[in-house]
Amino acid sequence: MVTTVYLVRHGEAEGNVLPYFQGTADTDLTDKGRTQLDYLAERFRDIPLDAVYYSPWRRAKATAEAVNRAHHVEMIPEYDLHELDGGDWEGIPVSELQTRYPAEFRVWTDQIWKFQAPHGETMQSVYDRMAAAVTRIARENAGKTIAVCSHGCALRNFLCYVEFGDIARLNDTGWADNTAVSCAEYDPEKGWRLIMKNSISHLPKELRARPNPAWSADSEEETA
Repeated sequence: MVTTVYLVRHGEAEGNVLPYFQGTADTDLTDKGRTQLDYLAERFRDIPLDAVYYSPWRRAKATAEAVNRAHHVEMIPEYDLHELDGGDWEGIPVSELQTRYPAEFRVWTDQIWKFQAPHGETMQSVYDRMAAAVTRIARENAGKTIAVCSHGCALRNFLCYVEFGDIARLNDTGWADNTAVSCAEYDPEKGWRLIMKNSISHLPKELRARPNPAWSADSEEETA
């Protein structure tokens, strides 16, 4: 039986605004992020859900609660949905990363699939972890419709896995705006199929990210 999985990036958080590298830092949502969640909750009002899985970080949990606002289904924390561990990069303003870590920053911008911050997690690890976790969750919910609330880099890796099946295509996958919604279907015989990618149609323009030329993670892509 086919499982339908909605993939949701968390609302705007503190690190998205300054901006600094959040990674595994357990940051709170901003006022704008909480407003985004009201629109997200409305988008999911009429989408039937059987369960909501979420990264246990506060920004992802709050997003999951918004997705579940009209449904009151089971909410299940899943550690493996957490964001990339940025090691020594975490908490550093983006404006400083290029000068403090020039070699790693070049990899981040040009060959992100090879990225690893000093003392941090490899991008390959995120790719493998997300592919395994979301596939396992889909198998455990055969024939159901579920939501998975996670983080920008983590979800980008999973979408790359679904769309291309090759981590070297990560630069082609694009970044999602805060509260962007994607959808994929999992068939145990045929595998994954991408239905919708990084849709922010629920957000008015004033609640969407303002592109920051110093940080490609602030860009957005919508294909639905």
